[in-house]
Amino acid sequence: MIEGIRTEQVTAWLAEHLPHFVAPVRYLLITGGHSNLTYQCADSEGNLCVLRRPPLNHLLESAHDMGREHKIIDALRHSKVPVPANYGLCSTKSVNDADFYVMAFVDGMVLHDSVVAATLPASHRHAIGLHLINILTELHLIDPDDVELGDLGRKGAYLSRQLKRWAGQWEASKTHPIPAMEESCRILTERMPEQIGATIVHGDYRLGNMIVDEGEVKAILDWELCTLGDPLADLGYLLNNWVSPGELEGMELLPPTAAGGFITRDEICEIYADKTGRDLSGIDYYRAFSHWRLAAIGQGVYKRYLVGAMGDDREVDLDQQKESVTQRATAALELLSTT
Repeated sequence: MIEGIRTEQVTAWLAEHLPHFVAPVRYLLITGGHSNLTYQCADSEGNLCVLRRPPLNHLLESAHDMGREHKIIDALRHSKVPVPANYGLCSTKSVNDADFYVMAFVDGMVLHDSVVAATLPASHRHAIGLHLINILTELHLIDPDDVELGDLGRKGAYLSRQLKRWAGQWEASKTHPIPAMEESCRILTERMPEQIGATIVHGDYRLGNMIVDEGEVKAILDWELCTLGDPLADLGYLLNNWVSPGELEGMELLPPTAAGGFITRDEICEIYADKTGRDLSGIDYYRAFSHWRLAAIGQGVYKRYLVGAMGDDREVDLDQQKESVTQRATAALELLSTT
C-alpha cells in the first residue's frame, strides 16, 4: 500500500485506459507536500506513466482541480510548449477517493537547486536557459481562445485582482508589523501598469518545474497555478528565481542558476522583448509584485504553523520562515524604490 493510491482500483483503471500497461503496477511518490501529489507508475513490463492527484485531506476542491490541469496540458499538446502526453482524467471518486489524471513519463532531470545544476556541463546550462525563455515567449504568444483555454479565467485586471487577494491574505495572517509589506502594497497599487492583452500565465515558471535533458527543456510541469492574465507577471517571477553566482549568501540551498553557466537576466529580457514585442521598461514592478505576493503567501504559511494548523508531524524553522517574509517584503520595496 502507498498512501494516496488505492492500488487495486487505480491499477484496473490504468489497464482499461492504457492497454499497454500490464499488472501488477508499482507506485512511487515523486513529489508530495501541500501541493498536488505526483506518482510514478511502473508496470510489470517496465512501462512508465505519471499520476497526479490532490494532496491528502485537501480542503478546497477548487485549489486542486485535476480537471483544470488535465485540460491545460491537453490544450497545449500541439503547441511549441513542451508538455507530457495526456492519457486521461478520472473523475470517479470511488476509484481513488479524488480526481486524478495520468500523463506520459518524461525522462530527464529536474534542477531543484544549484548542486544539481552544477552536475550539468556549462554548455548544457546555457542552452537550457535559451530554450526556457523561448518556450515562455511561445506560451505568451498563444491566443488562449485558439487552444480552447479562453475560459480558463478572467482576462482583465489581473494585477488589481491579485493585489486585492493577497493584501487580504496578508491582513488575515499578519502576526507582527512588517512596514515594507504595507509600503510595497501602497506603491504597487499606486503605480499599477496598464495590462496589455491577456495571455496564458503559468504562475510558477522556474527550472524546478521543468524536466531537462541534453541541453533541452523536455517538459514544463506543475500547471496548477495557471490562469489568464498579464504575461509580465510570469517574466518577473522567473527573473526573481534567476539568481546569479554570488548574488545570495547564507543559504543552505541556492537556486539552480547560482551554479553559473546560464544566460543572464539581461539576456532573458532581450530575447523576450525581441520575440514578443513587449515593453520591459517597467519589469522591476513585476519583480517587486512577485516578491510581495510570495511574502504574503509565506506569512500565511508561517501563521498556520504558528497556530498548529499544519499538524504536529511537520517540522519547520519558524524563525527562518518569519525572516523570509521580511526579506521578500524588503526586496519588493527595494525594487520599487529604483523604478
